[in-house]
Amino acid sequence: MKKLFDESSLKCSKIVTNTYSTSFSLGIKLFAPSIRPAIYAIYGFVRYADEIVDSFKNYNQADLFYDFVEDYNKALERKISLNPIINSFQEVVHKYDLYTYAVDFLKRMEADLNITEYKTKEDYENYIYGSADVVGLMCLRVFVNNDDEKFKSLEKSAKYLGSAFQKVNFLRDIKDDIEYLGRSYFPNLANSALNNSIKKDIITEIEYDLSEAYKGIIKLPLESRLGVYLAYRYYLKLLKKLKKVDSEKILNSRIRISNAVKVFILTKSYIRYKLNAF
Repeated sequence: MKKLFDESSLKCSKIVTNTYSTSFSLGIKLFAPSIRPAIYAIYGFVRYADEIVDSFKNYNQADLFYDFVEDYNKALERKISLNPIINSFQEVVHKYDLYTYAVDFLKRMEADLNITEYKTKEDYENYIYGSADVVGLMCLRVFVNNDDEKFKSLEKSAKYLGSAFQKVNFLRDIKDDIEYLGRSYFPNLANSALNNSIKKDIITEIEYDLSEAYKGIIKLPLESRLGVYLAYRYYLKLLKKLKKVDSEKILNSRIRISNAVKVFILTKSYIRYKLNAF
């Protein structure tokens, strides 16, 4: 039965999410059960696309990526795919009208096949929009259950949150991006290596994004608010840690948040949520 196939597809998307991101998985568990499947489907799809262009260095990444895109486009038309990750995602795309966001996302993933440096702020912002902001907007469509008025009122904050998360990831992963992927995303680094002055400018920009994002987080529907707030608090903590360390350390190691601190953030976030003390 198709229903059974769809259920098994969603289980695959959930497995992908749990395998690649324990922190994000924890946030999803704090969502209402009614919205979790769609978020798993979105994450599974964007994670696989990202893995193709980032991780499969010993394979023809371009062929794999374009096959993935072709399979997705066929799935949109057929409303089914034998790739369970794509099958789950196409259903969510149809239900929540995510067509344009998915196209923008795939264009940015395609760029990672060839572009290794973003020298202008415009190119940098376009990349962040397509690689991160649209993912937040897809999730927002699910959170508001296709309520256009609610979506428009929260759209700007969702984009700020997506941008903040992506920029924190770029800063945290700068060592691997440069050494393993040969990429440099920050235009600040077009003619210079990371130093404390450039790091300060990047962090100031991220702090502004997070402050604007927070304005929308506290207005999210209750079904999604705690999970998103937890992710916000986690990234805020990571940013504070990046802010404290010297730029040289960021270039030579990966800054992390310990599991004990993650548990503390979860507990504190839950208490604030229950007390409505955002």
